Amino acid sequence: MGSAQRDGELARLIGAVARGDDAALRALYEAMAPKLLGIILRILRDRAAADDALQEVFVSIWQRAGSYDPRAGAPHVWLVAIARHRAIDRLRQDRSSRLTQTEEGWLERLADTRDDEADLARRDALSHCLGAVEAPQRECIVLAYCEGWSREELAARYGCPVNTVKTWLRRGLISLRGCLEAA
Repeated sequence: MGSAQRDGELARLIGAVARGDDAALRALYEAMAPKLLGIILRILRDRAAADDALQEVFVSIWQRAGSYDPRAGAPHVWLVAIARHRAIDRLRQDRSSRLTQTEEGWLERLADTRDDEADLARRDALSHCLGAVEAPQRECIVLAYCEGWSREELAARYGCPVNTVKTWLRRGLISLRGCLEAA
């Protein structure tokens, strides 16, 4: 099937889904699920999460099929965009829930039951000094250095430019270093 023919069939199926046709949704699923799952899996890198996201994608397609406008672009592009955005949203939700876990107990997760008194004292000093760093800088430091978040991800999380995140990290680390040296 050629690209134009495939797009015509996909557009027809999306139109039928918009009218509430269950069979059209099944046909659309059979035609596009493998490709959409591949895209989602590349983003999430977890099969179970990708399967869940794919189901959410088709629920979204069912709900939003009436908003598809063939003049705005090819139907497969519209379907891929829905899948990609859903996967990215899920990835952000997962990272956001890790942020909550990070705020609540990142220091305890770093603890080693074999730590000696000197290690415990250093960890207590780190905890104290992090408490003295301003909240956005502290959160960025913890997410960047304990959770592996990139500057771009932090900028998206806080809705600010990447350069602002760089500044927060730099100032936060300077403040943290000064406090630890004094401790």
